Amino acid sequence: MTDDLLDEDRPIIPEGFRRMEWFRGFGRQMGPLYQRNEPGGGYTRAFQVCEHHTNGMMNCHGGMLMAFADTAFGHIVSLVKPDRYWVTVRLVTDFLSAAKLGDWVEGTGEVIGVDDDIFTVKGRIWCGDRDILTGTGIFKTLGKRQGPITHRRL
Repeated sequence: MTDDLLDEDRPIIPEGFRRMEWFRGFGRQMGPLYQRNEPGGGYTRAFQVCEHHTNGMMNCHGGMLMAFADTAFGHIVSLVKPDRYWVTVRLVTDFLSAAKLGDWVEGTGEVIGVDDDIFTVKGRIWCGDRDILTGTGIFKTLGKRQGPITHRRL
C-alpha cells in the first residue's frame, strides 16, 4: 500500500529524519513512518498525512492518530528495555486539533513511572507549533527478544 506513492506525493523529509524500515504487517499499512534520534537519547517519530491516512473530511483519521500514538509513545520502552518485547495495556488520548492532508505530524513519549514490567508513558503528537493529541499509555514488557529488532521487506 505504501509503495505506490507518486513522486509528487512523496513527503519532504525534515532534517535528521530517516524512514523507518517497517515494511511488514501493520507498519506497511500505516506508513511510511520516520524517526529522528534526539540528543540525550530521546527520539521523535513522524509521518506525513497522505490520502490513505484521511477520513471523509480529508483530515487525518483518528484511528491513524491512535495507531501513531501507540508506536510514538511506546517506542520509549524499546529504548529502556531493548532486549524485551512490549505490548500496550492501555492508551488514553485527548484529541486537541486536526491534522490535515499534507501535514507533517510528529510525536514522542516519556516514561513517567515504572513498576516491575509495567511502564507508564506520557506522550504528545504535534504538527508545527500546534498540539494534535496528548495522552498516556501503559505498556508491559514481555519475553526476551530473539536478536536485534529488524524489519525486512517481503
